[in-house]
Amino acid sequence: MVANLKEAENSLYEQDFCLWLENTAQLLKNGKLSELDLPNLIEEVEAMGRSEKNALTSNLKIVLMHLLKHKYQSEKISNSWLCTIFEHRDRLDELFKTSPSLKNYFTQEFDNCYTKARKKASLETGLPLDTFPEKSPFTQEQVLDSEFLPE
Repeated sequence: MVANLKEAENSLYEQDFCLWLENTAQLLKNGKLSELDLPNLIEEVEAMGRSEKNALTSNLKIVLMHLLKHKYQSEKISNSWLCTIFEHRDRLDELFKTSPSLKNYFTQEFDNCYTKARKKASLETGLPLDTFPEKSPFTQEQVLDSEFLPE
């Protein structure tokens, strides 16, 4: 019986993810832990953590790229660029509010994100890669500071 229930849950997971989530939440609320589809639940919880980290690195790369564009192609600054910087800083701020532990991940990934943002800035602006310094000209604090814009 339990094996059939587990197979049904796994099938539900594959056929209707939203319904599987609702059923899983209900099982948790009712304390029916033995009925949980643990392998898929574990996979989804781990995926949630990866998703938060991916959101952080994506937003960080966008902020860094636009700060580089702002600094090294200042003649083309637009309100759109400024809005993009603001929006992605705001997203980072929200991530840190809901998951303060991500600040450690931010610090850990900063240089890697800068390297990728540098390449994207070069591609997007058409400026040679060596226009942009190999190390970030911006501190981590500046990147997160809603008032900071490079000169």
